[in-house]
Amino acid sequence: MSTPRYTPLVQTLPASVPFVGPETQERARGAAFAARLGANESVFGPSPRAVAAMAEAAQDAWMYGDPEVWELRHALAAHHGVAAGNVVVGEGIDGLLGYLVRLLVAPGDAVVTSDGAYPTFNYHVAGFGGVLHKVPYRDDAEDPEALLARAREVDAKLVYFANPDNPMGSWHDAATVQAMIDALPEGTVLALDEAYADTAPAGAIPPLDMTHPRVIRFRTFSKAYGLAGLRVGYALAEAGFVTSFNKIRNHFGMGRVAQAGALAALADQDYLRATVAHIAEAREAIAATARENGLTPLPSATNFVTIDCGRDGDFARAVLKSLVAQGIFVRMPFTAPQDRCIRVSVGRPADIATFAAALPGALSEAGSFTRE
Repeated sequence: MSTPRYTPLVQTLPASVPFVGPETQERARGAAFAARLGANESVFGPSPRAVAAMAEAAQDAWMYGDPEVWELRHALAAHHGVAAGNVVVGEGIDGLLGYLVRLLVAPGDAVVTSDGAYPTFNYHVAGFGGVLHKVPYRDDAEDPEALLARAREVDAKLVYFANPDNPMGSWHDAATVQAMIDALPEGTVLALDEAYADTAPAGAIPPLDMTHPRVIRFRTFSKAYGLAGLRVGYALAEAGFVTSFNKIRNHFGMGRVAQAGALAALADQDYLRATVAHIAEAREAIAATARENGLTPLPSATNFVTIDCGRDGDFARAVLKSLVAQGIFVRMPFTAPQDRCIRVSVGRPADIATFAAALPGALSEAGSFTRE
């Protein structure tokens, strides 16, 4: 019996995903994690108003969601002071990045990113046959000048840049980001991932300019809004760019419950501000734990803290392995020299206490392992 006639591109790709989820790890270890501090979710949860809106919308879940996402797009436009035609909503930033790559990247087209930056973007580029060109981080932060230089060198269709950054938590000020936008090579699109804009310090995010035809800025409800399980992201761009998105996006990708939850969460800015305050407190608690154990927490503008373990990637991987064995779900950067670190998402005081109790043993075990 014959097999499906896969495309040559698909036949070359590995059967893998960028991240191994905590549920997969829990099944492998045969036990639930005591502290879930690896996926940059908001353990503080969504606004009660969002929960109530989702419960009400669930009664109408037999209906498809509005394919135009009209209410949410208009609410987002009002929130940001732009037109509804500048807003596109999709299945998280991950889904929107996939649409962006589909829109711009044909097999063989050049795409530029940082080596060690968000791997899901790379996953989409590979899936559409693009050619990735990577530049290294500089001082544990993405390097705008190097990204632009490589884009000019390879005539890149697309450049990916996150501010604040994942996995390091670093950030550039608004003037630096605006200078990058102003210096974009002709024909190159900047994918500006601002997933952590809600937790960034004042002065890190440049003002919105919806007139630039080759800049698209991504935001999400998965982080500070506490709705990661709904998969609601959105992008802000020039109206013609958004119109092109509408040619290819999944028009029924946003369910009715998800739209209702995001709309109510957006309306509850008091809850968002309280959550951001909790995130700041938790970041400091994680940083204090790191310092108490002789480690260096890196400055963070996100809802996680990246901790320099002080040695190499093998040592950091051993620390992470021990933490996981003790029931603490954390992650780490994949690429050297950033892989000398582990990355710990914010949590409630009890979560951080559990991490703090496990960390000394993990460091001791990792030190013993690496000396063998």
